[in-house]
Amino acid sequence: MKDPFTLPLRAGILATLGAASLLAFGTAAEACSRILYQTGAGAYITGRSMDWNDLAMQTAFWAFPRGMDRDGGVGEASIKWTSRYGSVVISAYDIATSDGLNEAGVAGNLLYLAESDFGDAADRGKPLLSVGAWLQYLLDNYGSVAEAVAALEPDPFTVVPVTAPNGRPATVHIALSDAGGDSAILEYIGGELRIHHSRDYRVMTNSPTFDQQLAINAYWKLVGGRNFLPGTIGAADRFVRLSYALESSPKFEDRRAAVAAVMSQMRAIGVPLGMSDPDKPNISSTLWRSVIDHDARRYYFDSVINPSVVWVDLDDLDLGPGARPMTLKLGVPDSAGGDVSSRLQPAEPFAFARP
Repeated sequence: MKDPFTLPLRAGILATLGAASLLAFGTAAEACSRILYQTGAGAYITGRSMDWNDLAMQTAFWAFPRGMDRDGGVGEASIKWTSRYGSVVISAYDIATSDGLNEAGVAGNLLYLAESDFGDAADRGKPLLSVGAWLQYLLDNYGSVAEAVAALEPDPFTVVPVTAPNGRPATVHIALSDAGGDSAILEYIGGELRIHHSRDYRVMTNSPTFDQQLAINAYWKLVGGRNFLPGTIGAADRFVRLSYALESSPKFEDRRAAVAAVMSQMRAIGVPLGMSDPDKPNISSTLWRSVIDHDARRYYFDSVINPSVVWVDLDDLDLGPGARPMTLKLGVPDSAGGDVSSRLQPAEPFAFARP
């Protein structure tokens, strides 16, 4: 016999969480997603999708060496550093690092978060860092997620927001992962840095904030993915579906199969190219996906308008002190897939976005 209390209670919870999902869907301007997958051999692979409403976002691979002198990109009050680790990153508009892997095996993914509030720079009184340089700073300086978390807990700088060239505000949060399977989510809410640090935090999407995403996902675990999963492209629903897919996926020992498992999950969560809805103007199409094999230090890129996946092997690049930055345009029609490490060409590094 069904419990007469449990059914109304569950229905009430479902209604509440459903409303939260709809709210997240209505406010999130972009619909990126990220997962951290463990292989059967004990290695880790990070996958992400980039959803954006502008095909002309000038996506490119960049290889940056150790020993580069950097600053936050927003004038005299900017934080300054010298890169401890070389990295390969994917840029957006040549003003921001949106994705990347450093030579210590730390990966970072920049995703949209409508609720982001970095605080007032004058009130915080801390060194400044352009939002376009935020992820690059982390890749340049830290060799593990735990090291990054320990250094960031004092909230040592102020991230300065900008408006993207397509007119959208660059309000974002960051996911970090490393070769040992550690994970952290970094969000600025109400002007303060929130760090969610756990190996269990293997999925990230967009709104609402990460703590609320966890609460929504906890309910759907009770429902059970084999019974029913929420189906919209809203961030909360994608978080639930990705969590179910990740937990249900076999842990493949074969490296090729493991990479394919991650790529297939990222493709399954994508928004079709050109999709629009006059009642939901914030929908954005999936433009590309990246898959990072931490152990192999291989970085895959899958563009929706390119018929073939390309990749870069960090071991095939010179990331030592004194090496020149290198770049390769991505997201353009090109029939040549496979390893493109040798196709990167020397170039002056891009300047980080300024407000």
